Amino acid sequence: MSRKLLLVAGVGAALLAGCTQNIQPTDLDRGIIGAGTGAVIADLAGKNVAAGAAIGAAGGALCDDVRLCQ
Repeated sequence: MSRKLLLVAGVGAALLAGCTQNIQPTDLDRGIIGAGTGAVIADLAGKNVAAGAAIGAAGGALCDDVRLCQ
């Protein structure tokens, strides 16, 4: 998977997961949202959907730890 796609999937998942801030989501909630987002981005780009989901899940679950979605 290209570095550009990795970056787009990770940041996109983190930003989408951050949009749920009003409902106080848990890391699991953000991870699930991130996984879905990463899978969709990877599918649209014609790349490995499972890898996109894994990257998105990590980005979503960790976005609050790096203060990206606060």
